[in-house]
Amino acid sequence: MIPNASRDSISDVVADAQGNGALKLAVTAVPEKGKTNTAVIKLLAKSWRLRKTDCQVIRGQTERYKTLFILGDGKNLKATLQQIIDHST
Repeated sequence: MIPNASRDSISDVVADAQGNGALKLAVTAVPEKGKTNTAVIKLLAKSWRLRKTDCQVIRGQTERYKTLFILGDGKNLKATLQQIIDHST
């Protein structure tokens, strides 16, 4: 996740420090007082047509790498993620 970017965006799937796949996001919010977490949730909810209350940062609240819990239809979420993965390869 890139804070303080020029625009909000969802880009490629990249490897994190452990080699796991991570979705690269950029948000215009500054990294203070949870503003980036709110911006990440807003971006994903809008892009994936979810309610903001269905997305929650569960790990990495103050870190660049975040783990999110996303409540929703598993098949639809999987299809959305697969489209992002296919686009990034």
